[in-house]
Amino acid sequence: MTQSNPGPGHHGNAKKAVILVSGGLDSATCLAIARAEGYDCYALSFNYGQRASSELDAAMRLATAFSVHQHQVIPLGIGQLGGSALTDASVAMPESGVMADQIPVTYVPARNTVFLSYALAWAEVLQADAIFIGVNALDYSGYPDCRPEFIAAFEHMANLATRTGVEGRPIRIKTPLINLSKAQIIAMGHELGVNYGLTVSCYQADAKGRACGRCDSCRLRRKGFAEAGIDDPTSYLDTAFAG
Repeated sequence: MTQSNPGPGHHGNAKKAVILVSGGLDSATCLAIARAEGYDCYALSFNYGQRASSELDAAMRLATAFSVHQHQVIPLGIGQLGGSALTDASVAMPESGVMADQIPVTYVPARNTVFLSYALAWAEVLQADAIFIGVNALDYSGYPDCRPEFIAAFEHMANLATRTGVEGRPIRIKTPLINLSKAQIIAMGHELGVNYGLTVSCYQADAKGRACGRCDSCRLRRKGFAEAGIDDPTSYLDTAFAG
């Protein structure tokens, strides 16, 4: 599924970036940062069998709100492999908080490696300068594919594996949120005019994008808004979490 404005070659010499847009708070902030840095933005999302399919609706809303030049939604069978609470309804969703010394069951095996590989391919086609991904090592330190070491290794590999890299036009993997707290991310996005009411962060949001309020992602999001001193616009299934 593709939503597009004029494609590559129609924007003069403007610098271009592919932004991974999940529909959540972090990727929305990344999109705002890329636009603020003067990039022509190309949004890339994935339908990979995630339980909260309403996040894809959020990704489309964000792509429209930010007037991206093109938005690609790629179907992927990664969820068929199982191994994660995000793709397998038989795996219980954790609601007791993030354990600092464990990789949580919400980790999707190799997800960011696969996502970045698609982003790299599209970036090369577009002759883009950068890929933006909203990984965060502070709140999600348990995810091995959110660490700076992984991003650095992927960028090195990417520029060995592409014609663009070999010809001396390396593609940069930009991670502007990697060392920020959730409150800092929200404050930055707020300054850049992000409407967080368009986003869905909940791991088990319903079809309308209403959040459970209990999963780890909901806890981190609610805590972030409280610490940033900004009203939480999240729509919750249980009104006890609102306000």
